[in-house]
Amino acid sequence: MRRRLAVFNQKGGVGKTTTVLNLGAALARRGLAPLLVDLDPQAHLSSILHPVGSGAESLFAFYSDARPLADLMRAVSFGAQLLPAHPELLKVDTLYGKGPDVLNLLKEGLDTALAGMQRPVLIDCCPMLGVLSLSAIFASGRVLIPISTDFLALKGALQLENTLRALEHVLKKRVERRYLLTRFDTRRRMSHDIVAQLAERFGAELCETRIGESVGLAESPAKGRDIFSHAPQSRGAKDYERLLEELLSTGFWEV
Repeated sequence: MRRRLAVFNQKGGVGKTTTVLNLGAALARRGLAPLLVDLDPQAHLSSILHPVGSGAESLFAFYSDARPLADLMRAVSFGAQLLPAHPELLKVDTLYGKGPDVLNLLKEGLDTALAGMQRPVLIDCCPMLGVLSLSAIFASGRVLIPISTDFLALKGALQLENTLRALEHVLKKRVERRYLLTRFDTRRRMSHDIVAQLAERFGAELCETRIGESVGLAESPAKGRDIFSHAPQSRGAKDYERLLEELLSTGFWEV
């Protein structure tokens, strides 16, 4: 499970999908073949990489019809594979309830699909604490938490810390996590103030890498590309390459 990483925050618009997309592309540039799991009913990652026309082609079929995950994987342009999402994933909470059985389904499905493989997995979570996001945490045991540099996002990060602590009573272990600052603007004093507050609160769990404001990062999803395909010399590309190196060199994530 050390090769699996969930990217989660209960606040939207903080860069979860951008982070999964570009960390996946950075892995592929190293000759690895990551599996990207779109577990968000908004299906933003899937719309960029491989949109599907129905829930039967998506992860919803895994929950509704017990379709093997290997049957649902789709190749994407930069050398990864995608387990696509569809808005029907919204039904999972109400149709299949809660409890350890449904929460462990994704972990068990990945264990089966990736048996014998040493393959990195990135999970793009929905910004709600429910069956889907909890399943991602159960399946990975570690979470990368993007936080945009504004005070509402800071407040959300503190709330999420409380959520993870409560979850640990169920898991009977600590959820390993790292906090990642996104949309960081060195010219804004508020950005530096938020860094100082997060560093005081989270210490070594705050990533040293900051993902800066970048035109390339904003443009690339609309063109269906990762940052390395769209603007390989941009600050955004360099930031995500540095982030990957930090996560690996510190031992937080293995590939």
